[in-house]
Amino acid sequence: MLGLDGNQTGPVAGDLIKDGTEENFMAEVVEASQQVPVIVDFWATWCGPCKTLGPQLEAAVTAAKGKVKMVKVDVDANARLAQALAQQGLPLQSIPTVVAFWQGRPVDMFQGAVPQSEIKSFVDKLIGLAGGEADGGLEEAIAAAEDMLAQGAAADAAQTFAAILGEEPENAAAFGGLARAHLAIGETDKAEALLAGVPEAIATAPDVEAARAQLDLARQAANAGPLAELSSAVEADPANLQARFDYALALHAAGKVEEAIEQLLDILRRDRDWNEGAAKEQLFKIFEALKPNDPLALKGRRKLSSLLFA
Repeated sequence: MLGLDGNQTGPVAGDLIKDGTEENFMAEVVEASQQVPVIVDFWATWCGPCKTLGPQLEAAVTAAKGKVKMVKVDVDANARLAQALAQQGLPLQSIPTVVAFWQGRPVDMFQGAVPQSEIKSFVDKLIGLAGGEADGGLEEAIAAAEDMLAQGAAADAAQTFAAILGEEPENAAAFGGLARAHLAIGETDKAEALLAGVPEAIATAPDVEAARAQLDLARQAANAGPLAELSSAVEADPANLQARFDYALALHAAGKVEEAIEQLLDILRRDRDWNEGAAKEQLFKIFEALKPNDPLALKGRRKLSSLLFA
């Protein structure tokens, strides 16, 4: 996985993806490949193509759901290991080099960055060699990318979501995830361009609509007023619903989502139809941007329903 600084970081898929060293290579590659094929990614921090290939490989391995494993070997940090393997015949003079091991020996390889379709074919061929059946399921890869995004590794998440879309261009979860990753990085224009080109088949999918809502909120946040001044304006005149609405926008921009929801609900308590239902519309936008099971969304929707249907 790539960190925000562009370097590879630790595994995110548990036992499926590990860092290889001189000390564990025998156990994690040679011995482990007696049970399941192991793909070894030989890379280096200074290698540009490695930064593209690594997340693509991780996505493909994760999607295989345990039918293959992956070990990442930094050839600079493990120079003695790389030299020993080169002496045994592995062509490690050029990286990235990817070698597949099965039953303790190398059985396939490729060098350089390749299209995602070729990576999938490489993995599928290896699974078939081991007597298994290729699985095109991408749920685990999406879950891994979501974990990256939740942990703040938005750049890694973006690369993984993009790799998934390379296999399945109309995957709504990956499409929405990639847009949200761009927003997390601060690439609002990229997110907007991506959503403008969403395939028609998934244009109204919940994951895509959620990303659109987050984009709208990000645009609002860029124009939000000063929080302290708006708070003072509301305190000075609680009936000033425009000030309260602007205060809610500023609260959301500051990450105070629950407080923003409360301010919008207060507007509805005072005037349900204020500004042609702007407060209700803003609430729906916030709820849509949150995950359906988010406690704030569930609690907010309950309160909104009690107001509207009281």
